[in-house]
Amino acid sequence: MTTVYEGGCQCGAVRYRASGAPLLACICHCTMCRRAHAAPSVAWAAFEQSQVSFSGTPKVYPSSAEAQRSFCAECGTPIGFTAAYMPGLVDIAIGSLDAPEALPPQLHCWYSRHLAWAEYADDLPRHGEFPPHG
Repeated sequence: MTTVYEGGCQCGAVRYRASGAPLLACICHCTMCRRAHAAPSVAWAAFEQSQVSFSGTPKVYPSSAEAQRSFCAECGTPIGFTAAYMPGLVDIAIGSLDAPEALPPQLHCWYSRHLAWAEYADDLPRHGEFPPHG
């Protein structure tokens, strides 16, 4: 049986379904994620774009020359992230899942940018930049 993850924004205008296992789930410490979410870090689950479908259309913001962030235009909830360096993938903000406890992060990425006062009491691997993939 295929696992299905559902979630959406705070107001309900944007909903999504992700079918199957994500490629990885991580806690990102990069400065762009911190700024976009106004948080010390962001938990993401990376799925193949073919695994994710939306009801309601998220607004897309080009946050850099190589990356785009999607969010609800009504309530502002951050939902997704795509980038040229991860073609065919979409990151879904784990905090936007209906059941975020279903996807615990496996590692920390961009840990070289982490805030010293925001430490996590875990034994997950820490990658100074984007984790190796392939």
